[in-house]
Amino acid sequence: MSTQDNVTPDAESLAEAAKAATKKGGLPPVHLWDPPYCGDLDIRIARDGTWFYLGTPIGRQPLVKLFSTILKLEDGKYYLVTPVEKVGIQVEDAPFVAVDFMAEGQGDHQILTFETNVGDHVAAGAAHPIRVERDAETGEPAPYVMVRAGLEALIDRKSFYRLVDIGEHAAHEGRDWFGIRSGGGFFPVIPSAELA
Repeated sequence: MSTQDNVTPDAESLAEAAKAATKKGGLPPVHLWDPPYCGDLDIRIARDGTWFYLGTPIGRQPLVKLFSTILKLEDGKYYLVTPVEKVGIQVEDAPFVAVDFMAEGQGDHQILTFETNVGDHVAAGAAHPIRVERDAETGEPAPYVMVRAGLEALIDRKSFYRLVDIGEHAAHEGRDWFGIRSGGGFFPVIPSAELA
């Protein structure tokens, strides 16, 4: 496998191409685009959701938001994609962070709508499941919610604590779990026995 080089497209030219491809009122159709791979660009998304370009945080939130609309996950690697080019970027954990949520309704009718650091709003449910990974050494939970097309948001700590406050115990796949309900689904967090 060959080493991939950084490419000549820079953040500004990529942003211009993304703006030109974006249709008013919606996300660009990145799932329909299959441009040639142009190499990697020195863009990194940190675990806290901060975007870096050439090692420096991108301070312009509208630019970060624009880039987030052309993000694509293919075969476990993240790319920024326009109709004419595809460049690889680094993502430390999840590409987005869920920074808040709103709960409406109760029980099976409860809907949790998450807001991400780039302004996406998603209602957790079958199309946007919540999952929790646990660190093998510390057991610390890392909760995620699906945003779109394989792209997840890490649920921030304050929001996760609020979720725990509204969680409940229920049977799931033959075991008792503590978990979260939203959009008619139950999303397990931790086996109930581990809370005893």
